[in-house]
Amino acid sequence: MRLRGPPDNRSIPELLSFGVVNIDKPMGPSAHQVSAWVREIVKVNKAAHTGTLDPKVTGCLPILLGDATRLSKLLVSGKEYMVILELHKSGEDENRLNKVLEEFKGKIYQKPPKKSAVSRKMRIREIYDIELIEIEERRALLRVECESGTYIRKLCHDIGLVLGYGAHMGDLRRVKSDPFDDRNLIKLYELVDAIEIWKQEGDERPIREIIHPGEDVLVGIPRVIISETAAVQVARGAPVYAPGVISIEEEMVEKGTRVACFTEKGSVICLGEYVGEIDANKGKVVELERVLV
Repeated sequence: MRLRGPPDNRSIPELLSFGVVNIDKPMGPSAHQVSAWVREIVKVNKAAHTGTLDPKVTGCLPILLGDATRLSKLLVSGKEYMVILELHKSGEDENRLNKVLEEFKGKIYQKPPKKSAVSRKMRIREIYDIELIEIEERRALLRVECESGTYIRKLCHDIGLVLGYGAHMGDLRRVKSDPFDDRNLIKLYELVDAIEIWKQEGDERPIREIIHPGEDVLVGIPRVIISETAAVQVARGAPVYAPGVISIEEEMVEKGTRVACFTEKGSVICLGEYVGEIDANKGKVVELERVLV
């Protein structure tokens, strides 16, 4: 069995078969439609986004390509938005608005709106930070850093209830979807151009600049480094056993922690649950959750 090559030394077909591109979603299409367009542009069998955006919302939409789509439902990342809060009354005091926003920091209760694709059950989401950037008449610009799955439209509505006169969401743009942000966003036409330059001229540079190895999504997940021999066995469905473990990058990995297993060359093999002891010389170390090769 041939394992995937090192992330920084893959052919373009290998990169496309396990890659991620940080698309600047335009207003109009759904996140699902953008994913379908990317799939057609890149000519891969699968493509999936890492967090939905409504048609009217723009900004950061990482799209997973090929086998990297196996990561889409396993990774829950933080999000950051810039949003216009449309106030239903003019002349709001900035200090009072700041005090109201402060009340929404931390864990909040939300019920998804009627048009959402998920069950309308009350759930808890966390607002890591919410900041008033500026206010002018009936419009306030907010920066919201929050847990994945937070409904910004509902947050704006609830802020209006606390203010006492109502508010709703205006323009919304996602500026961060961990580990990607708006500093390296790619327009759809730039992706098209990069693919065509590679196909027509054989120039790989543009495509390598905008499509990242799938491993880039796994920032923050503890790594277990395993031997090539062990990696072949894991690719066939075997758990990770102690003799195949070369090192564990995090010194304090607790049992039950999700980890990612990599070869020494930096290629990810699987995600799994850490079940062994770091100093063990036998027995199972990682129980498989998802094989990525």
